[in-house]
Amino acid sequence: MTMTRSDGRKRVIIEGISPEIDAGRFPAKRTLGDQVHVEADIFTDGHDSISASLLAHREGSDEWTQIPMRPLVNDRWAASFRVGELGRYGYKVQGWVDHFETWRRDLLKRITAESDLPVDYLIGADLVAEAAGRATSDDADCLLERASILRSGKEPKDLRIHATDSGLHELLLRYPDKRFATESDRELSIVVDPVRARFSAWYEFFPRSTSPDVGRHGTFADCEKRLPYISEMGFNVVYLPPIHPIGVTFRKGRNNSPEAQPGDFGSPWAIGSADGGHKDIHPELGTIDDFRRFVRKVKDLDMSVALDIAFQAAPDHPYIREHESWFRKRPDGTIQYAENPPKKYQDIYPFDFESEDWTGMWEELKSVFLYWIDVGVTIFRVDNPHTKAFPFWEWVITEIKRDHPQVLFLAEAFTRPKIMYRLAKLGFSQSYTYFPWRNAKREITDYFTELTQTPVREFFRPNQWPNTPDILTEFLQIGGAVFTIRLLLAATLGANYGVYGPVFELMEHRAARHGSEEYLDSEKYEIRQWDLNRADSLRNLIARVNGIRYDNVALQSDWSLKFHFVDNDQLICYSKESDDRSNLILVIINLDPHYTQSGQVTLPLDELQIPHDRAYEADDLLTGERYLWQGPRNYVELSPTLLPGHILKIHRRMKVETDFEYFL
Repeated sequence: MTMTRSDGRKRVIIEGISPEIDAGRFPAKRTLGDQVHVEADIFTDGHDSISASLLAHREGSDEWTQIPMRPLVNDRWAASFRVGELGRYGYKVQGWVDHFETWRRDLLKRITAESDLPVDYLIGADLVAEAAGRATSDDADCLLERASILRSGKEPKDLRIHATDSGLHELLLRYPDKRFATESDRELSIVVDPVRARFSAWYEFFPRSTSPDVGRHGTFADCEKRLPYISEMGFNVVYLPPIHPIGVTFRKGRNNSPEAQPGDFGSPWAIGSADGGHKDIHPELGTIDDFRRFVRKVKDLDMSVALDIAFQAAPDHPYIREHESWFRKRPDGTIQYAENPPKKYQDIYPFDFESEDWTGMWEELKSVFLYWIDVGVTIFRVDNPHTKAFPFWEWVITEIKRDHPQVLFLAEAFTRPKIMYRLAKLGFSQSYTYFPWRNAKREITDYFTELTQTPVREFFRPNQWPNTPDILTEFLQIGGAVFTIRLLLAATLGANYGVYGPVFELMEHRAARHGSEEYLDSEKYEIRQWDLNRADSLRNLIARVNGIRYDNVALQSDWSLKFHFVDNDQLICYSKESDDRSNLILVIINLDPHYTQSGQVTLPLDELQIPHDRAYEADDLLTGERYLWQGPRNYVELSPTLLPGHILKIHRRMKVETDFEYFL
């Protein structure tokens, strides 16, 4: 085998860079203002000292920032850079044998042993003089003067202070000899998204169910009146199912009946009719100007609109007539409708991503995103992306974010893990998770440890949803305290979470049939009326929880999540803290919706920087109660009928250490 010979004088080895997704095939993800922490294994042969730099730049710029890397342990090096703009950044690692640092290190050892010789200083003089050739004029003069001193022929004891002077060391650090520097073999990438990609609270509702008049189809004007209600609960993303014209042919009836009756409205995901397709609005909702007004009202309340994008067509969609080749035909000449045997969806035709005109189809689908971006939408929830071609998603998301880096994409793909992860790598900003079906302590702990403490976190941003219009889990069907339990878990385990309302806050838990996860009288197929002022609504609790999230930085990211031991498997305990460790939140939840549970929580005091020798305060942000805790083990008792969880703000130092009477 013939090997390509590179410059053999480049002796430094660079391995194990992180973050690095699939050997650099995909970018990692960060949000605006984040520090990107980069590590790498960097070493060389022999005993020479080495130095290393992290090189970073905004893609499209030729100006690279160089950040010195610091050694950690076992040949691991690290450095960080801040991302101050949306879009893509590139970074790479550079390492080189540092002959001056090697000389200085060895000279200090010789001085300690009083074995330094005149020749040692001549070697240093040559290195300093070489650095002068790389320096600016003023620094060059200074370095040449230092080299002259080292060549003066004075006794070693008289040269020691000049050779080891920190000022000389700092000058040499500015002008390293990188002639034989090794660079990592490829430029790695970071995609920088808005902060809302990392921290968001979504609220989904059906616009057609917003009318105060029984039986009347809701409009965007009705939706505007719903916005203060949503804002007061503390949500910052308003998510709408498809708002486009709904097909008539094979329209589904109530409760997913295969035959619609007169007056049935059909599924919003059966997109397209004589009134238009993906760039049009269902006439009963209003006009495009009405929708623009709605988007402005949402922004006025410091929220964002998320629009559902479902790339599929009803039989009446204009695409069927204009681009028949975009759809797969059966041997009898009819277009293949969507199926998930034994389920049949005759009201939906999937696109054929193996179409001869696939490039034309790609461009048209991209234009759908661009149309709604022009209207003011910057967040898209994509329906079933795993049933569309992966190359399409990588292309279209990259294309859109190049010109619109503020745009976010949520992948609705409840499928196999590797597929969900691949979609995230391809560019989806957030992803639905298996959270709806993770109810027991061990499965919650294992799953969220995988999402937050492994390399998965570099590209996969989880978004927790207790329910969706398609998902009413068996656990939620219990009703009652289950909804509070799932709310507390979703909102504190994840910095991104969402609910489908008003069914969630009103605790709707009737299934279409036994063993089904579909809602009875689902809004997917009919208009519903909701009493938002019901006394048993969770709206006030939701507002309280979202307020806690806004007030505590620890709950606005995922990576600090740590689980802690409780001697009762029906109690789960975990903590989060801010990057500067000033904000520490401890969450304890009773997972049993039926019975009061109690146990001893054990905290790793050293790891959490909580003192052993004094009491510390735990403020319950849900109830306003305060507890005085001492040591690693403390007792908790939680009733599902009262409030099944604590969200505790831990004060490592008591706010008023002398006021013990309050706690008695």
